[in-house]
Amino acid sequence: MRSTALAAALALAPAAALSVALPTPAAAQAQGGDIVVTYKDDIATLDPAIGYDWQNWSIIKSLFSRLMDYTPGTPDLVPSLAESFTVSPDGLTYTFKLRKGVKFTNGREVVPADVKYSIERAVDPKTQGPGAGFFGAIAGFDDFTAGKATGLAGIETPDADTVVFKLSRPDATFLHVLAINFSSIVPKEAVEAAAGDFGKKPVGSGTFVLKEWVIGQKLVFARNPDYFVKGVPHIDSFTIEIGQEPLVALLRLQKGEVDIAGDGIPPAKFLEMSKGPDAKEMIVDGQQLNTGYVTLNTHIKPLDNVKVRQALNMAINKDRIVRIVNGRATPANQPLPPLMPGYDTAYKGYAYDVAKAKELLKEAGYPDGFSTVLYSTNTDPQPRIAQAIQQDLAAVGVKAEIKALAQSNVIAAGGTEGEAPMIWSGGMAWIADFPDPSNFYGPILGCAGAVQGGWNWSWYCNEELQKRAVAADSMSDPAKSAERVEAWKKVFIDVMADAPWIPIFNERRVVAKSKRMGGEPNIYIDPTRVINYDAIFVKN
Repeated sequence: MRSTALAAALALAPAAALSVALPTPAAAQAQGGDIVVTYKDDIATLDPAIGYDWQNWSIIKSLFSRLMDYTPGTPDLVPSLAESFTVSPDGLTYTFKLRKGVKFTNGREVVPADVKYSIERAVDPKTQGPGAGFFGAIAGFDDFTAGKATGLAGIETPDADTVVFKLSRPDATFLHVLAINFSSIVPKEAVEAAAGDFGKKPVGSGTFVLKEWVIGQKLVFARNPDYFVKGVPHIDSFTIEIGQEPLVALLRLQKGEVDIAGDGIPPAKFLEMSKGPDAKEMIVDGQQLNTGYVTLNTHIKPLDNVKVRQALNMAINKDRIVRIVNGRATPANQPLPPLMPGYDTAYKGYAYDVAKAKELLKEAGYPDGFSTVLYSTNTDPQPRIAQAIQQDLAAVGVKAEIKALAQSNVIAAGGTEGEAPMIWSGGMAWIADFPDPSNFYGPILGCAGAVQGGWNWSWYCNEELQKRAVAADSMSDPAKSAERVEAWKKVFIDVMADAPWIPIFNERRVVAKSKRMGGEPNIYIDPTRVINYDAIFVKN
């Protein structure tokens, strides 16, 4: 499914102009109802230019609109705020016509200038958002990010309903980029009125509106009555309760007090629930474009030594870690997950080999190992996985202190140069923003992601690979799609030679929901939203 979707997406930047019709409204579903979702940790931010974790990603998707979006539960692109669009024969000019009459929740109509402002805000270094690199193909990007220009020359608004993007090079992913959260359209006046606190006072044109946020306790979201697609969303509201331990949340879910356990099912509870009489109605279990990994900060000694990083790759027993999660994953040997085009089935990676790991550490000048710090989130089973990694490292002489923190604190540490030597990404493991191999490089392994607030927590930047990555993404001709995938495959295998990561596993996503919740399973493990709040509904 994902491979087909990728080919279709690449075909959207051909050597001929295109026009795409409006999506059809969602099929009639039960309307109304209020649901409860639980999380252990608070939401970090709802600012689409800054928020970039699996917890807030779904919510931001529903608070804001973008030019492009996806058919619920699929990676299939459709226009959203755009009524239609065309692409020039050379793939360098994208022209979008906006839907008329779409309003922000402050009552003002969305206009082309809002599109330009929103994307420039996401790119502006002053925003310190992690998504700027996605827009690197827009003309004027380098000058703007270097402080030589006040905006992106490649975004034009020629009339009251048109936005034109001019690219400096073809970009096979550009339509996907316009569907991710960083491309969400926001009103300038609301951002300025929030005075740096827009993440707590969001104003968008999406399906829901933030009604209340009690820090550390709850967030309440209500249906946007003016949303431009009739009949969407289906529920009237959802409340996110904060501070719920996952096991407690599951007990409450089984009693009917909670509708979605946001942190998933801890391994200690999984076997019991999966064998229960209501398992089919209450558990959604499916594959996802996901890789869980340990980052090795290449700016911190001795992790700046490639032999040390290679040794640590050989020190980890991934099969044992998979058992900790009840087998709900497969061991990983490269950044890309098996379902992603570009995954190299012939590549074997670094075998688990304690003797060879010790030998490499000795060659690197660390025969007695060294001491370091391993960060992890504090929600089960992540601390237990961190402890397993700690034990494996100890077997080769590496003493790793574990810091188990709230997710937002781990993200902050990773995005601060020199702070976090190693991070176990579990609970935040990379889930594709869109179904393309480039998404597993740019934000998390590319040079653009190695910035303050970014998600390249290895702070890894290989300039030669960066050039090859740009060249791969410039292959927007559908006839070159196979060549492009091969180019990406080689990039990722060469990344592994530098070993900035220890890929651990590719995990299935498992969601627990109450029996009253309706909707196809794929909208609870949506490939581009995680949970699709627009599409779920309460059964009559």
